[in-house]
Amino acid sequence: MTLISTAVRATHLVTNAAWFGGSLMGAVGLNQAAREPDTERERVEVSGTGWERWGPVQGAAIGLHLLSGIAILADNRNRVATHPPTTAAVVAKTALTGAAVAASAAAYVYGQRLGDASGEDGHPRQPEVAEDARGKLAWLQWATPALTGALLVLDAQLGEQQRGRAGLLDRPW
Repeated sequence: MTLISTAVRATHLVTNAAWFGGSLMGAVGLNQAAREPDTERERVEVSGTGWERWGPVQGAAIGLHLLSGIAILADNRNRVATHPPTTAAVVAKTALTGAAVAASAAAYVYGQRLGDASGEDGHPRQPEVAEDARGKLAWLQWATPALTGALLVLDAQLGEQQRGRAGLLDRPW
């Protein structure tokens, strides 16, 4: 294993961790904290400000995750093509990655719609648009951490496929 390979794999894991952790923190912490202000507009502003600050970091993490994933796939192309368990895991991982990107993009779009539909006086300018966006965001906020968490599990499985002899954790107790 080369230093470059290690760096690419580390980048892939760390960027997935950032994507997972940031989206989970948003769902558990930021979005819950945004319910505390008195008016709807203030609630939208609190949540919106937090996500606007995190957005560039998450965008960079997603981009680097995709690029490092392509590099890992290119590096392991023979194993992916000839080892059926690896092929299946890579196909599943690719599908989950696409779904996670779509969920993240959809959450961004609906967050923008909610912000745009919110009025200055605490009453939505477009109540139907705001309610639709709020409803979509209620489940989208959990989709990204669920999907990126599943990617972390598949990374662990792929790592186990490359391991040699059984280790301490594999012994029956």
